[in-house]
Amino acid sequence: MPARTTHVHCTSLSFAWPDGSEVFDDFHLAVGPGRTGLIGLNGCGKSTLLRLIAGELTPTAGHIRTAGSIGHLAQDLVLDTALRVDEALGVATTRAALHAIEAGDAREEHFAAVGDDWDVEERARAALDQLGLSSIGLDRTVGELSGGECVLLRLAALLLERPAVLLLDEPTNNLDLRARGQLYAAVDAWPGVLVVVSHDRELLERVDRIADLRDGTVTWYGGTLSAYEEALAVEQEAAERMVRVAEADVRRQKRELSDAHVKLSRRKRYGQKMWDTKREPKAVMAQRRRTAQESAGKHHIMHSERLAEAEDRLDEAADAVRDDEAIRIELPHTRVYPGSAVLLLRDLELAHGVRVRGEWDLRGPERIALIGRNGAGKTTLLRTIAGELDPVSGEATAQVPVGFLPQRLDVLDDALSLVDNVARAAPGTTDNGIRARLAHFLFKGARADRPAGTLSGGERLRATLAALLLADPAPRLLMLDEPTNSLDLSGVDRLTSALAAYRGALIVASHDTPFLKSLGITRWVLLDAGALRDIAPGELSELRGEAI
Repeated sequence: MPARTTHVHCTSLSFAWPDGSEVFDDFHLAVGPGRTGLIGLNGCGKSTLLRLIAGELTPTAGHIRTAGSIGHLAQDLVLDTALRVDEALGVATTRAALHAIEAGDAREEHFAAVGDDWDVEERARAALDQLGLSSIGLDRTVGELSGGECVLLRLAALLLERPAVLLLDEPTNNLDLRARGQLYAAVDAWPGVLVVVSHDRELLERVDRIADLRDGTVTWYGGTLSAYEEALAVEQEAAERMVRVAEADVRRQKRELSDAHVKLSRRKRYGQKMWDTKREPKAVMAQRRRTAQESAGKHHIMHSERLAEAEDRLDEAADAVRDDEAIRIELPHTRVYPGSAVLLLRDLELAHGVRVRGEWDLRGPERIALIGRNGAGKTTLLRTIAGELDPVSGEATAQVPVGFLPQRLDVLDDALSLVDNVARAAPGTTDNGIRARLAHFLFKGARADRPAGTLSGGERLRATLAALLLADPAPRLLMLDEPTNSLDLSGVDRLTSALAAYRGALIVASHDTPFLKSLGITRWVLLDAGALRDIAPGELSELRGEAI
């Protein structure tokens, strides 16, 4: 279908979960040709919207109209591990019929299955090759592939289907640098309508427009993520200026209302004095009193209405200012001094056959980006340093307290409140002290009493980070394993601000290069073929399979 005719229309769309939680009410959206980046805070409904467009969920009201077929790459992708690769690609039946014909079986049903698709194997292998999966045979099973390879395999299947509209939900979450490069290239080459939900800055720099989903409404911005952020900054500056103007107007209206009260009180006292001294005829004074009361009433109503209007304008102006709070913390007890010993690795052999040969050390408040392909052993190494796994041989010695933020975010007890979770890690801290510290992580008041099991992905990461950093003793080596996977753009900014206040040594395993650069990384370390080696930032593009 020609790109100019492909589109998505949501009209008067409403959707609520079975428990009554409302996601959309009278929602409208129109998506045209090109690449659209759909962004918004965690929990605003981005993934739900993609599932509604894909037909996986049914709206409670309204209509969704699409021109052409829909392809959907879900965030929580799960493929049957017993499937063969050709089955996951959707070409198994055609391929089997083709093989039967080539073997001499000329039954009509085989020709019907093949149709005009005689180059099915070539197209399948080309799709795999386009995404860097050329080494994967069509007869292998999904269970033999890594999580990142499964994501790319599903994308390859979508490329073969050639849907008119492609929906991608956090497609880079489980991809290493090389795989991300392959996905970026596929997005650049996509000819139809594409809607991508992502916090990946590099991916969002490849879109034509940004759709900002907030409070059940989409606001459109032309250009990439950088253009959106520039436009938003201008909007927010203007909105804050309007708040200041509205606040000044409210203060002025309050002064005028107060002045009016003073004047009316004076008139009332003067009128009472005239009545008491009976300087004028009684009928004249009574008429003057009625006139003064009517005038006073009108005057009071006028100023009260002006004040109410000014307060409404202030409320409207304040609503336009975003209140996405940042985490603000001070962590003096995490300080590591330059040159002090933090971590020593020597001739490590780890579980699952991972090795780190020779000697490697970390000294002082270094900020280390740990990178490497999926399956290289980054998570195994971090878990061994954290003491969760024993090395098969060799030495992994931390000379300072260690905190570890795992991918699974399973540090918290789901049945306990946030206060109780932190209390477990810092038993000597008072309840008020814990609550005061949690407030810096944006868990204020009753939010600190919520069970950990009720938190969203972004909230859970924030709560886990709070439990780690507020522990006693405080960690002086903090290790994070793919921390941005469950975060929106605002959440990534919050995490960055929190880590900016951290004074200890830091090791972050991540494929999110812009996030790593925002942390002020001092060493880039590659785990590859059983060795840790320092690399220059310029080598990152080479690892992605691009020219430097």
